[in-house]
Amino acid sequence: MEEILFLLNTSRRPVALQQKSAPKDSEIVSKLDDIEAKLTDMLKKLEQFQLKNADNVFNTVMTYMPQDFRGTLIRQQRERSERNKQAEVDSLVSAGGSIHDRYALLWKQQMERRVQLAQLGSATGVYKTLVRYLVGVPQVLLDFIRQINDDNGPMEEQRERYGPTLYTLTKLVLAIRLYLHVSLARYEQRKIEKDDIAVLQQAVTIYTEEFVKFTEFIGEVFVNAPFFISAEDAVAADARKSDEYKETTIPAGKTHEVILSVEAVNSYIAWDFSLQQGALNMVLDIGFHVEYISHSGEKTLILPYRRYEADQGNFCTVSAGSYKLVWDNSYSSFFKKSLRYKVDAVPPVVEPAVPAMEP
Repeated sequence: MEEILFLLNTSRRPVALQQKSAPKDSEIVSKLDDIEAKLTDMLKKLEQFQLKNADNVFNTVMTYMPQDFRGTLIRQQRERSERNKQAEVDSLVSAGGSIHDRYALLWKQQMERRVQLAQLGSATGVYKTLVRYLVGVPQVLLDFIRQINDDNGPMEEQRERYGPTLYTLTKLVLAIRLYLHVSLARYEQRKIEKDDIAVLQQAVTIYTEEFVKFTEFIGEVFVNAPFFISAEDAVAADARKSDEYKETTIPAGKTHEVILSVEAVNSYIAWDFSLQQGALNMVLDIGFHVEYISHSGEKTLILPYRRYEADQGNFCTVSAGSYKLVWDNSYSSFFKKSLRYKVDAVPPVVEPAVPAMEP
């Protein structure tokens, strides 16, 4: 579709069509504009279809993940990775890369996503640091995301079953592209006939309508695919129960502190806490703040004091040293607080360096 739109770009059309030298040329231009509009609309729908399905897969996977800072870090890792990939594509386009060059890069990036998905399932590569924190994730999920793109895996089964229909549409659009390429290249010698442009319009209409039907159908197939086992069916709720959370009681007028040591910048300090209801706990909030303590002992406030009932958060460190997390019940004169919390210092997650493209 993009190659056809490239051919139909006004600046690349034959001079006679750009100038509309004759009434017949104006009529042809109108027909080509209609074809261009249909394919542009279809391309946008296809891009939205792809984005929606990518999000569906990721969100399904994330339902299995612990709903605390670890899941947040994986989301952040994915967003950062996708931004880097888009920047790589933008750089190629800015440098004058062709449609073929861009798709070669997009295919390479897609293969990298498959590798990263497998790494998430086997706790290797870029996700090694994060996955070792995913205590409680059902093995059924890890097996699934590691094997989904295997040669005989779930996605290959879908390709074998539904691919032929898509390939038929691909043959049709390739024929449309070839006809346009030849017709526009020799337009000065032989103008497109009225009947020919009508057939071309009909072919484009059939192609776009059938493509919409196919994407709607395959979207339903994908969402309801039996290999997408829900977190509930995998009893993920039970699997998530672990002893990683700690519990403590903070007396009235007292504080509770946890100090985390960070050896490298770009580590993550993460926390997840809540107050437990008790018979005498009438005021369910507690002060919380985070301080940085340098090797020389100098203190810097990182997260300002605020009172919470519960909170979940993280930040990326810019300095090595110690980070002190403080829960403050000093303002309370009578009520102790029952705190359930989990904290961690997650080492940097570094993506493999992308080799520089040859000029």
